[in-house]
Amino acid sequence: MNDTLIALVPAAGIGARAGSADGRPKQYRDLDGEPMLRRTVRALLADARVAQVRVAVAPGDPWVHAALSGLPRTVWRACGGPTRAETVRAALRDADVADAVWVLVHDAARPGLPAEALGRLIDACLSRGRGGLLALPVADTVKQSAGGADQEACVARTLPREGLWLAQTPQMFRAGTLRSALEACAGDPRVTDEASAVELAAASAPAPLLVRGARANDKLTWPEDFDWFEDRLAARRQPPGR
Repeated sequence: MNDTLIALVPAAGIGARAGSADGRPKQYRDLDGEPMLRRTVRALLADARVAQVRVAVAPGDPWVHAALSGLPRTVWRACGGPTRAETVRAALRDADVADAVWVLVHDAARPGLPAEALGRLIDACLSRGRGGLLALPVADTVKQSAGGADQEACVARTLPREGLWLAQTPQMFRAGTLRSALEACAGDPRVTDEASAVELAAASAPAPLLVRGARANDKLTWPEDFDWFEDRLAARRQPPGR
């Protein structure tokens, strides 16, 4: 294979909604005795085509060395910024890779990425020569609220779910495409992931591919999400037939 792939993991946030009880950001929260960030990086390393995983942390981060020490093909850099987009932009600058290199950006809070889903994304993007992302078709009825997102919100309308997908990560693009898109959309509140930056900035570029992801790859955001993931780990440890 002539295409070079690297992975970027933005991990500079504090994860206030689900931080550890000891004050560590949520990416360092233990899941069955292992920091979530380490599980996330190991999931990316499961595909041998990923030449390197680069983790972007906040300046002065005191936890990353212990969390990632000993992992192959992994480096961490204290180049994180105040937002995800700024962290990814800084990580791209720090990596200083050629425009043609493929970059997989993956959330630190998605430790359950299956190797099969990662492989599907890489295969699809390389075979089609265009960027893409893992995503899942929306299965539930979608309601738009009137007002805020708190417990007092009311339904404004029901949205048709046909054609709607829930974006996951990794999201995979050529480094040059991603770099240009993030620079062009710097500060734009509509940029909530890498694909949205490419969609907004590269009108003439092919639309990103939607590659079917996996429920196991859901993002861990709220305390109950961590309980769900640890229940999955416990279930996998049960002997067959029990």
